[in-house]
Amino acid sequence: MIDLTGKTAIVTGASRGIGSATAREFAKAGARVMLLARSGDAIDALASEIRAEGGQASALSCDVSDYAAVSSAVTTTEAEFGPVDILINNAGILEPIGALVDLDPEDWHRVIDINVKGVFNGMRAVLPGMIARGAGTMITVGSGAAHNALEGWSHYCTSKAAALMLTRAGDKETGAKGIVHINLSPGTVATEMQVVIKASGINPVSQLDPSIHIPADWPARAMLWLCGPDGAQYAGQEVSLRDEDIRRRAGLT
Repeated sequence: MIDLTGKTAIVTGASRGIGSATAREFAKAGARVMLLARSGDAIDALASEIRAEGGQASALSCDVSDYAAVSSAVTTTEAEFGPVDILINNAGILEPIGALVDLDPEDWHRVIDINVKGVFNGMRAVLPGMIARGAGTMITVGSGAAHNALEGWSHYCTSKAAALMLTRAGDKETGAKGIVHINLSPGTVATEMQVVIKASGINPVSQLDPSIHIPADWPARAMLWLCGPDGAQYAGQEVSLRDEDIRRRAGLT
């Protein structure tokens, strides 16, 4: 069990799915967790549940595509919990699913704003403090879509490829300064996003049997493991939960 006692973590997109599971796992491991999401009511309720279970958590409504909002959230987190040790860049969207020729440009841009700019904004807001302290971990939730174009997912595939490059760029620039950057590709996860994908009927992912999807706590537990001593060996890399050895090392088998 990884012990995060005394550590402060920010989890974006914490209102549901992987983000919610990650917040719970990190709080159980002793971390002081700040939950960020646009859905203020959902994260307020989750923070209350975590506190009721003996954990330390607070919540802030935040649009990660707005740098000023993210920077303010980091300042508030530091005032309440102390310096940020861990950033989990989980916030991401896929909708609307559709062909390039049909998508409204504003909808396409919104996916990029959240999935790419949101990752940059989080990194940019916490990096100065991490560099000054000579330590920090940033994990971005990636996707196999970063490597394979899928029909109807032009925005999502583009955004996940860009997020992977941000992880690699962050490692190139700050890895020697004590900052560990990792991209976690979880595979297909049993979240609300898979329900939307299934309903779309577009591309092979929508045809997958729901029984093959892993539970949301698997990537959460994997990220907890990567925040421990083993994480440093994966700095600047994409870690795939499709890899049976990774699953074994993370305690998921």
